[in-house]
Amino acid sequence: MKVVATTRKEQGSSASRRLRRSHQVPGILYGGSNEPTPIAIEHNPLYHALRVETFHSSILDIELDGQAEQVLLRDIQWHPYRQQVMHIDFQRVSADRPIHMRVPLHFRNQEASPAVKQSGGIVGHVLTEIDITCLPKDLPGFIDVDLSNIEAGKPLHVRDIQFPAGVSPVLRAKENPVVATVTIPGAEEAPAGTTAAAPATAPAAPAKGAPTAKAAPAAKPAAKK
Repeated sequence: MKVVATTRKEQGSSASRRLRRSHQVPGILYGGSNEPTPIAIEHNPLYHALRVETFHSSILDIELDGQAEQVLLRDIQWHPYRQQVMHIDFQRVSADRPIHMRVPLHFRNQEASPAVKQSGGIVGHVLTEIDITCLPKDLPGFIDVDLSNIEAGKPLHVRDIQFPAGVSPVLRAKENPVVATVTIPGAEEAPAGTTAAAPATAPAAPAKGAPTAKAAPAAKPAAKK
């Protein structure tokens, strides 16, 4: 996808407000061996591009003053209540340097899983995106997650996913977050650490032939003085 930008010479709050009034978005292009470059982009084409999922997780071509570069979208600032982009940041990428990127997860085949087909289970998506690392050429627009074998009581974890060649999840040594779970309606377990209350039992009947206990006599009222 392509973004057309121009270098902006004026900076500061007043200059940014003037840009927005002229339907431009102020931004910054940084990274690589170059100094950060203040840029301006036409608002409406950018706004429509931001509605496309892959624009957020793909290598983008930016044409800055007629010169092409490859970049990643790094940050967007929106107006608090208007559909208006207030500021945007892009990062230059180098073909030989790994990048870190957050990409969406696309789930498929959950209707075909045993938990759904046989038990009427409900699949819950715990994660909807994930941090990955790879070279720019290997960056996927999304990660495909196959749920055809998910079972009740056996959550799917990040390390269970088959990632594309050259792509790895960004995880600490023993970290393995849950990606998806299955809940079977009507089969909820009691919270951990709780036990069912023991049924109340009637007092034991006295043994045959044993004397019956007599009630204690009522206390006499105190004499008046």
